[in-house]
Amino acid sequence: MGTSTRKVAVRLWQNQLPDRDPALLVRELYFAENQGKSEPSGSQDMIGIIYPGISRLDYDASYEAGIFPVKIESTNDPAVAAWLEHVLYLLPVNQRPLGYNPLGLKYLDESWIQRLGDTGDACFQAILGKDTNRLGASFNECMRCWEILLPHTVTHPSLHADLIPLLNFYQSRYAGAMYSGCGGGYLIVASENMVPGALRIKVRTEKPGIPQ
Repeated sequence: MGTSTRKVAVRLWQNQLPDRDPALLVRELYFAENQGKSEPSGSQDMIGIIYPGISRLDYDASYEAGIFPVKIESTNDPAVAAWLEHVLYLLPVNQRPLGYNPLGLKYLDESWIQRLGDTGDACFQAILGKDTNRLGASFNECMRCWEILLPHTVTHPSLHADLIPLLNFYQSRYAGAMYSGCGGGYLIVASENMVPGALRIKVRTEKPGIPQ
């Protein structure tokens, strides 16, 4: 949800984004949040706050050390945004415990990394095509890749929630489901039908103040 990133953005700019190049704002916010951190966060949350609409981010390890995307493709189509608001549900699962580290085990197989990258493109194309089943399939494939490449993203001794059975339950009953981040957080469900107990989303298609 980018909570810590939003707090830094408000400290920098109060409630209104400066009228400057969004790519430069992303960098300013990134360095402000990660100053002095031995394990800095990624730049996705900064981009989500600063860029309106729905965006696809292309990262390349050879470009700026993989910290910032080499390309950002966005859509601000109100019809696409309205469709996504209709089919996307968020279920609160758990907060990451103190001491949790999702990078304890790494199996960075090139073919699985490619599959993971492909899920991002599949997700974005499904959104543009307003295809719920394809969107859900991209979620499910993404989680398969997470589990293979970085097992501690979904299983870890410090995690209080049993994430895999919960994920399997929603994947088997709806178009697809995936976690919002390492260690749970929110379960994101793609569905044409209401998901009991879930929160709804709002897609910003115009440049607003900093979302709260």
